[in-house]
Amino acid sequence: MDAKSFRKELRKNQTSAETAFWNLVRAGHFHQLKFRRQHTIGRYTVDFYCPKLKLIIELDGSVHDNLGQVLYDEHREQVLKTQGYKVIRLENDVVLNYPETVLNYLEELLFK
Repeated sequence: MDAKSFRKELRKNQTSAETAFWNLVRAGHFHQLKFRRQHTIGRYTVDFYCPKLKLIIELDGSVHDNLGQVLYDEHREQVLKTQGYKVIRLENDVVLNYPETVLNYLEELLFK
């Protein structure tokens, strides 16, 4: 499967947390910033990307508790940071249960 088809499939089968986060930030709802879903950067596909801020938002579910996945995530994050991207990881449960807290947290990190 090519990268474009892979991204399309991920968007079609997004998690409930990804849907919730997308509804918070889509169409400039968060500080008039444009976000992209399942965006490819190099060989990686990230959950959400804001080009203006070079910001990557990754949503983590229980699969990210696996040691192999943790090591992969850390390596991937390091590679992206060395390319000038800012990476923020959010837990699925937090996005689903505390959306306003998520927005406040992002505002604190990005604008204060």
